[in-house]
Amino acid sequence: MENTADREKLIQLLATKSSTKYKAFDHTFEAMRKIKAILKTFEKELMMQVGQENSNISIQYTERGDYEAELKVAADLIVFSMHTNIFEFPKAHSLMQTGYIKENSLRSYSGVINIYNFLADSFKFNRMNDVGYLIGRIFINSENHIIVEGKRQLGFLYNDFSSQLADQELLKKVVESALLYSVEFDLLVPPFEDVKMVSVLEMNQINSTISLKTGKRLGFNYKAGNIELK
Repeated sequence: MENTADREKLIQLLATKSSTKYKAFDHTFEAMRKIKAILKTFEKELMMQVGQENSNISIQYTERGDYEAELKVAADLIVFSMHTNIFEFPKAHSLMQTGYIKENSLRSYSGVINIYNFLADSFKFNRMNDVGYLIGRIFINSENHIIVEGKRQLGFLYNDFSSQLADQELLKKVVESALLYSVEFDLLVPPFEDVKMVSVLEMNQINSTISLKTGKRLGFNYKAGNIELK
């Protein structure tokens, strides 16, 4: 005997939750497309404003498929990477207590674009032991509303999920904040105790790959499990 209740529940979920997730994905993908265009524009503008007088400063945009793009600015590489899945904020997250989400819980389903900061030389010299840092996360829901988690400006300028839209103007501000934050932080000398021992293998590889572990110490970590994969 056919379980009518289960069939109706399945149809309802497809018409609501699944549809919402697809809309969130579409808006996030469109935001990623806009971010690529913004990065291309920044490349041209920075080259004109900085590169002509400082020929040693390298500024280069690179697109890596549909879901990733990066901008090299001097010694920094800022990577924007869109996740292909849709996430839901956990029940304990402060956003879940807002009127915007309580009015419609489906608004909490969001696509995410991660922003990473690497040292450009890590890729140039293929230093596989080097580390990068997650400096921000862009969340976009099915209504094209946006919120950003991150450090400094990324953490407090773009936190009004109920009214902010992922339009060209706002995304440009987010990209600019990410670039500014990355370039402002300098490479710090690691503690002596952390680097006093080097293996023969690492020493032999220094000339070809410079394999000693290097990375910026930004002074923060994101805790695992802040969001749930859906």
